[in-house]
This record gives sequence, C-alpha cells and structure tokens, in this order.
Amino acid sequence: MKAPTRRRVPRAEREQQMLEVAEAVFAARGYQATSMDEIAGRVGVTKPMLYEYFGSKDGLLGACLARSRQQLHDKTLAAVAAGGEPREVMLRAVLAFFEFVDEHAAAWAVLQSEAMLHAGPGAGEIEEIRRQQSDYTQALLGSMPGGSDVGPLALQLRAEVVTGACERVAVWRSGKESQVSAQLAAELVMQALWPGLLTSSPS
Repeated sequence: MKAPTRRRVPRAEREQQMLEVAEAVFAARGYQATSMDEIAGRVGVTKPMLYEYFGSKDGLLGACLARSRQQLHDKTLAAVAAGGEPREVMLRAVLAFFEFVDEHAAAWAVLQSEAMLHAGPGAGEIEEIRRQQSDYTQALLGSMPGGSDVGPLALQLRAEVVTGACERVAVWRSGKESQVSAQLAAELVMQALWPGLLTSSPS
C-alpha cells in the first residue's frame, strides 16, 4: 500500500503557523525563557528552518509584533470605514482596540510584558505600534468637523492621550473582564475624553 504523501505547506502558511505558535509561547513563558527548540517542536519543523525564516529569536519576536501591529491597524481601519457622526466614528475606533485585545490575548500578553515594554528586543516595535495608533488617531481627529481648528500640536497631544488611555484601560480591565466589556470600556473612555478632543486649543 502506498504511503500517503505529505502536503507541502506553502511558505506564507508555514510562516503564519510559526508566528502563532511563537506568540503563544512568548506570552506564556516570556521572551527570555522561550527557546527556539520549543517553538520549532510545537510547529513541527526543525530549528534551522525557524532560523531560515526569521534569522534569530529577536527576529521572530519582531515578526510577531509586526504582525500584531498590522492586525490592529487593519481592524481600526475597518471599524471607521463606514463613517457617520464624529463621536460614533471615534467610539468605533476605540472599541476596535479593546476588541483586538480580547481577540488576540496572546499578542496582548506579549505587548504587555514588562521586560519588553521598557527594554529588550521588542521595545522598538512596541513603540512603533503605539506610534501607529497615535498617528492614525491624530489624522482621524484632524479630519473631523472642527479638527482643523485645533492645531497640529494640540491634535498630536490629544492623540497621545487617547492612545495612552486605551492602553492603560486595557491593562486595568484585564482583571475585571466579567464586569467591563470591550463596549463598556470604549464608552467609558469616550465619556472621559470626547468632550475635549475637538475643543479649540487656547491661543
């Protein structure tokens, strides 16, 4: 009887498998305690293949974070695509962040690792995720009625406030998920921030 042939996994598909497993292991063990051997074993590939794809453990972490950055950006863009009243559009953008946190628990755990937030190989990529969110929020606010009257410096500051508030609220609600849904978290952030986001800055 002829043995079944193994399906050749396309490179892009294999890469996503590696990233999903690596993300889960990084989240569970932390960057320093994670070994390339364990990741390769869980994926079902050799360690040299893992290095061939990503170059190093630092490169693998960077690829995980870059994927999270793109996923968050895509989700935010989709959330605001329908347009509508300014407050509703901003609410959907904020809600997209909290839904991303819920849907990508492993990615969020990696992003919130203390060692990587302040130093280490993932620090630059994590800051790039924040920068992406802040830049997009600034552009979104600037495109709304009254946004052009606020001024670029004030808009930039307010975008940083929104980005920082969402991140800290996500950390806060991690221990209160049964009480604070993604929708409620978004509404609470909007109640706190929206009244001042498009108010003209003092001359």
